[in-house]
Amino acid sequence: MPYNESERLDILKRYSNMLEALPGYAFDDATSLVSYICGVPIAYIAFIDENRQWFKSEIGLGFSIVPREITFSRYTIMDSSLVEIQDTLLNERFKDDPDVKGGLKIRFYAGMPLITPDGHAVGVLCAADHEPRSLNENQKRALHIVARHVITTLELGIKNNELLRQKKIAESAVLAKESFLANMSHEIRTPLNAIIGFTELLSGTPLDKQQQAFIQDVQTAGENLLLIVNDILDLSKIESGGLSLEKQPFNLKKSLRHVYDLLKVKTADGVEFNLFLDAELPDVITGDQGRLNQIMVNLAGNALKFTNEGEVTISVKNKGETEDSYTIRFSVKDTGIGIPKEHLESIFERFTQGQEDTTRKFGGTGLGLSIVKELVKLHDSKIQVKSREGAGSEFFFTATYKKPVNVKENPKLLPVNDLGRLKILLLEDNRLNQKLAQNVIEGFGFEIDIAENGDQGIKLLSENQYDLVLMDLQMPIRDGYQTTRYIRSELKNEIPIIAMTAHSLADEHHRCLNAGMDGYVPKPFKQHELLEAIKQALKKDRRPLIPSKADLSAIEKTDRIKPGWKKEVTSQFIQKAPVELKELQQAVYRKDFRSVLQTAEQLQVWLHLFLLENLSQTLTSIEDQARKKEFTAETADNLDILHCNIEEIIKEL
Repeated sequence: MPYNESERLDILKRYSNMLEALPGYAFDDATSLVSYICGVPIAYIAFIDENRQWFKSEIGLGFSIVPREITFSRYTIMDSSLVEIQDTLLNERFKDDPDVKGGLKIRFYAGMPLITPDGHAVGVLCAADHEPRSLNENQKRALHIVARHVITTLELGIKNNELLRQKKIAESAVLAKESFLANMSHEIRTPLNAIIGFTELLSGTPLDKQQQAFIQDVQTAGENLLLIVNDILDLSKIESGGLSLEKQPFNLKKSLRHVYDLLKVKTADGVEFNLFLDAELPDVITGDQGRLNQIMVNLAGNALKFTNEGEVTISVKNKGETEDSYTIRFSVKDTGIGIPKEHLESIFERFTQGQEDTTRKFGGTGLGLSIVKELVKLHDSKIQVKSREGAGSEFFFTATYKKPVNVKENPKLLPVNDLGRLKILLLEDNRLNQKLAQNVIEGFGFEIDIAENGDQGIKLLSENQYDLVLMDLQMPIRDGYQTTRYIRSELKNEIPIIAMTAHSLADEHHRCLNAGMDGYVPKPFKQHELLEAIKQALKKDRRPLIPSKADLSAIEKTDRIKPGWKKEVTSQFIQKAPVELKELQQAVYRKDFRSVLQTAEQLQVWLHLFLLENLSQTLTSIEDQARKKEFTAETADNLDILHCNIEEIIKEL
């Protein structure tokens, strides 16, 4: 026995899982190489535990386990270098061994101990023959190299397993964070919906000047709080790779004037707020209007916040154009407090502001510039800053936008002011939000019934005639998605359904539409937004919902032959499919076409296994776009369809 036998066995146990996981053929090349290099009929890789020697790969033996006490290798692991016995009949230790006198009739043995990086011999790499022989220096060196390769393979396997384990922990942490943010968003937005909504209702009643001022202050505070919540959610979307830019034609000048008008009302006395638009600036460009507005509102809002006197100027110039694109420079310059030189690098970090007392003096979360930095990066650009403490700052970036192709002005639809005496069913569990919605709906001149959960809503819908359903998504007993699916599939009711939710995640809108809803209004909502959503839902042609359901018939057939198969496959799908889908989404957002195809191949196995042919075709469409190296809005829709359906299938399973 080696003097460090207990430690050696502990190390061997560390390798055990890896040795079981790696198939024998992973080591067969090594044994074949040893047999070829040494010119012997017997070669093997074996490991020695308390009582036995077991073979991971062998040539010329035909068995897998032998008792430790009859092996040559029990002596080899006592050494740190090659053990060579040129003729066993001339060796006092082995001449009477049963495998020398008979059995395998071993006359030559060469064993190289498999030594771990910390110096423990856990096994052997051996060559043996029925004839006496000796190894030359090249053969000995080759055995040493192959033995080192075997240990390296095991070490890499262990490290890969550890990386996979850490990856799973990290993915679990990301999912937990996203779930936490979703729930926090819902919990904050729900009371905020009531605050903003009732304030809006109150502002429409007769008030004296002081009361009107108080109401205006409450509205401002509510809107500021909503901005903070949105910033945190945007940060989460950016981190998870779930934020991408839309590419739609929009009027650049109108968009910039909208930003200017929005912020003009907040400009302090003594500050001149200017908007300079280059005469060569195009009217219409193709890009993401919402995200550009977000960048400019953040930059100009900051400039106004930190400027007590002087001026703030938004300046936008056309820096050049090609046959199909414009290069545009955006700048926001102020004469405010400026930024100390030593803080110029850190201002774009999350939760960081220019000076320690900035938050106390001026407010804010320190997230705005971090989000601006990421949004500008999505535009394939970089935000830059020039500043001097006490003398103001300039933030600027240059972005390239495609020229619009065949842009047609959509005719303006005249709003329908009279929808008649509609009867609306509201599903909402929060009492304050019930009261708010009731006041708003009745203010429109409609009738309203209220249900506190999905089951109550289904009962009312079965007993009464309604024109439209307003559906909260997060409710007890049966949530908004489950209730909508029941209405569509069980009641066969095509009534327009509008989602009203305090959740505001990247794919929530598409998920609602995919569940069979006709509209989406995020909380807190404005009265005009809700009314417009009702109008749109009432005149909309509903698309039929064809939910995908897992077909377990093939799996159950196999389960009858191999009991436990159904449980194993189902649990593996529940565990792995969401992770693989997340990897697919992130690969699409990164435009990593190769990773998209690799991950899609893994997902296709699950979809075929559960006979999900519709989803398989959806995934095939994404694969086709990856092969063409071009992702479009259709790709995003297909990702949403996969996400929503797989999530529902997992709930069913």
